Amino acid sequence: MKILLIRPRPHRDTIGLQHVMICEPLELEYLVSNIPDRIKNEVNIKIIDLIMEKRKYRDVIIEEKPDFIGFTGYITHVGIIKDLAMEAKQIFPDVKTGAGGVHAEVAGEDFKSEYIDFIFNKNGIDSFNFTIENLIKGFGVSKINDELLRSGNKKTTFNYKYPARNAVSKYRKHYYYMFHNPCALIKTSFGCPYSCSFCFCREITDGQYFTREIEDIMKELEAIEEEEIYIVDDDFLFNRERLIKFKEELKKRNINKKFLVYGRADFISCNRELLAELKRCGLQAVIVGIESLRAKDLESYNKRTNKDINERCIDILRELDIELYATLIIPLDFTKKDFKDLVRWLKDLNIRFVNLQPLTPMPKTEIFDSYASQFLFKREDYEVWDMAHVVLRPEFMSIRKFYTEMLKAYYKVIMRPKNLAALIKKYGIKANIRMLIGSSLVSLQYIRKIIGVKNEKNTVDTAKPI
Repeated sequence: MKILLIRPRPHRDTIGLQHVMICEPLELEYLVSNIPDRIKNEVNIKIIDLIMEKRKYRDVIIEEKPDFIGFTGYITHVGIIKDLAMEAKQIFPDVKTGAGGVHAEVAGEDFKSEYIDFIFNKNGIDSFNFTIENLIKGFGVSKINDELLRSGNKKTTFNYKYPARNAVSKYRKHYYYMFHNPCALIKTSFGCPYSCSFCFCREITDGQYFTREIEDIMKELEAIEEEEIYIVDDDFLFNRERLIKFKEELKKRNINKKFLVYGRADFISCNRELLAELKRCGLQAVIVGIESLRAKDLESYNKRTNKDINERCIDILRELDIELYATLIIPLDFTKKDFKDLVRWLKDLNIRFVNLQPLTPMPKTEIFDSYASQFLFKREDYEVWDMAHVVLRPEFMSIRKFYTEMLKAYYKVIMRPKNLAALIKKYGIKANIRMLIGSSLVSLQYIRKIIGVKNEKNTVDTAKPI
């Protein structure tokens, strides 16, 4: 059986970070490595990364002549995946198709289509293997789907073989995250132990949180060729004892890697010495959800932090020379003064990297239903649910003005001469030019929104007065 695993390109209207980061399709690599031994000789499986692939999708399908195509993607890819599945079946009517990934795990119903035969909405690896094995045996789509429907709940363990990174060998040198280049991914835990109201992460594992053994993680790290490692746990900096064991094992095994991780401000603010030790073991950068300057926002997000905690975290990372990638959620009641206050605060704290996201209640999160009547777009306009589009009407300014203020705030923080000089000194001119080009392409997407906002579907460029 010829199997193609496809990662699609983003929709042209999706405001994406693919201009400043393209990471390996880890979920597809896991599928390749975990094909059961009993059917390995009966399948020919290949990953096609359409973000990197030079061939057009149609040409790939015609050339490869697959029996099964599996797609992965986020909510923004749903429409694209449906279109790709339709095109594949138009070329080869008998080809079987399936959709998986984190969005399928949470909102699998979005992928319902006459062109998609299987939706892997739980136990993705096991469901995929079950499907392929039974297709080989000659069972029909309906029978396999009936069995998948009767299968158990999502797992709380992860006893699988390491991802087959060699399956994307033709693309690997092009995978990067910001200045971490080339960069490999590793997952050491699943789910999130916290309950922020806006967050999609907990929904993927039904609110459960579980971790891999440190010994197992070390073995995988030793097998990764890249020096730069992006640990894609929803929150890596969580369990102090586990982190101590992690850094001790790195030293014991003489593993020399550079790490980018996710972490919370409250943990960092209380664990300066541990962060210093992790820095000596290769910790280079931390993505932190600072989220807001305003106390009322942090409370409504159920973030369990405050301004002082955030500032202490920022100070610690700066003192230790650990790069901070700060993310902030911009609520829809922001005024021009709020934007000015935010910029002043970020500049005073010498923030060098910031990602400003308009409040986006993602489907199936705690806050989604409470905003359902206020959305500017339909639930099915999948390409705009990128946490970059303004999907709720701003209260005190027009949509155009809101986009403009976000873009201005970003450039006032990022493009300070002092900031640029420090980045060039640390990362070099070539890397900074690449990032400048990438961020400019993202900015152009915003500018197009600013210019064309009146033509956006379902939007009207009005706002109530302050």
